[in-house]
Amino acid sequence: MIDMPILTDQNLIHEAITRAVEKIYPSSEAFQKELSSGRRLRIYYGVDPTSPHLHLGHAIPLFILRRLQDLGHEIIFLIGDFTARIGDPTDKLAARKPLSAHEVKANFTTFKKQASRIIKFSAENKARVAFNSKWLAKMNLEDVVRLAQYFTVQQMMERDMFEERMRSGKPIGLHEFLYPLLQGYDSVALDVDVEIGGNDQTFNMLMGRDLLRSIKAKEKFVLAAKLLVDPGTGKKLGKTEGVPLINLDDAPGEMFGKIMAMGDGAIAPLAEYCTTLSLDDVLALQSLAATKPRDAKLKVAEAIVAAVTTGVAARKARKAFIAVFSGDQKPEAMPEIIIGATSMNLTELLFEAKLAPSKSEARRLVEQGGVRVNDEKKSDPNEIILLGRGIVLQVGPRRFVRVRGSA
Repeated sequence: MIDMPILTDQNLIHEAITRAVEKIYPSSEAFQKELSSGRRLRIYYGVDPTSPHLHLGHAIPLFILRRLQDLGHEIIFLIGDFTARIGDPTDKLAARKPLSAHEVKANFTTFKKQASRIIKFSAENKARVAFNSKWLAKMNLEDVVRLAQYFTVQQMMERDMFEERMRSGKPIGLHEFLYPLLQGYDSVALDVDVEIGGNDQTFNMLMGRDLLRSIKAKEKFVLAAKLLVDPGTGKKLGKTEGVPLINLDDAPGEMFGKIMAMGDGAIAPLAEYCTTLSLDDVLALQSLAATKPRDAKLKVAEAIVAAVTTGVAARKARKAFIAVFSGDQKPEAMPEIIIGATSMNLTELLFEAKLAPSKSEARRLVEQGGVRVNDEKKSDPNEIILLGRGIVLQVGPRRFVRVRGSA
């Protein structure tokens, strides 16, 4: 493979180091100077396969990677198949449930395919995939002990969630101290110049920066990306936070509908973080959102779906959404789930169908008249619904699920 020329256009560099970027270590100025030097940098982003899906939260660093890839830099997509078995304690008030090697392997089966919706794994300057089990699984006890000597317990305790657990009297597993140590070693094994991750990964990424300096006397830049949060709750969008996930492998129509279901406060960050729109277009959307939020959200939803699928699929999803929303008609295709029962309490059914994040929210939706079964509005959250050969469950004007029961 012949590497593409390194681009040093200052407008492109400015966008790469500012768009969706929370902070750069040691500094934005130093990183801009490095990008302007014409030297090809090795840059990586790592994801632990704790779920089979990449979601819009992962898309934010991936879009930053793509901008740096388009400048000509070497890109590595790291799958944390070893660290996933330990579990990152980030933002958790309890230790994560360990995953088996089999579960981890099943989860990352389509990761490259999903990531390829944003970064390039073919043609000019293609990214490569790496697995951290390649080096971490070979470590013996002596290797781990030697690695641990670079850090102190006091340094580990500076991590926010560990401090919070200590205050609340909740236990901290010794293995949880190993996670940032092993993730940090990824930077050494890959011999990188730059690491990208969400700003909730800053502690781990800076551990890698310290290790690289200590072991190889090499500087590493850290790009902490902004996080996508639910505008209603302020919670990070993620599989464990009880808010609807927008997965990169969702069907275009499903992705479009989920974006439209988000609060108006999400419009501006979504436009900046998760689209390929120009910065001028992003600013224009922010202005539109102040006066016509629905119109702005339609444009953002179409731009996101286009960025991770195709423009044709995005336009089709927009057309279908508008038809359902304004014409009160069911979509031809809708998600389908199978429930292991022939009947179920309506509140539990909404929760099982993932149309409500909790049973209390499901009950509220019914009581407020927002739920229909086969076009019939329901008012009793305790009503028993017969599933028969299948029903259409609807929440609001545009969320539909076909539910089938099985004995």
